[in-house]
Amino acid sequence: MLIFALLLQMQAMANIKLNKQSLIRWKIYIDRARMYIGYIQFLMIGFVFLRSFEKTNWGALIFDNLLISIPILFVLFILLQLILGRIDTLLGLREEEMRNASSSNPVMRELLSRVKEMQEEIKELNTKIDANKE
Repeated sequence: MLIFALLLQMQAMANIKLNKQSLIRWKIYIDRARMYIGYIQFLMIGFVFLRSFEKTNWGALIFDNLLISIPILFVLFILLQLILGRIDTLLGLREEEMRNASSSNPVMRELLSRVKEMQEEIKELNTKIDANKE
């Protein structure tokens, strides 16, 4: 069944034109998959960390009561992620990252320059309107 699905996918890939938009779309797919793989890696690091405690008193408590400890550890894992995300938000790291990314994006630079031009035109129009009123 898996081989059949792979063959169908390869046939579909043969019909796809290799152009710039396709490459960009594939890059976005890979980036999105990398994000999800990062979640899995974070969980795996947690399990490796727990395994390092296996021969300690805490490890014995955790591994002897897996039905209780796994849900508790999962909730703690989610809470840790939420706390780290909140700290990131409070420090403004994401906003600065986005600001830097948009300043290197030529489309965003063009939009920003156009907005600035429009603001200047509005100021000029307002001064002309105010001058005509007097």
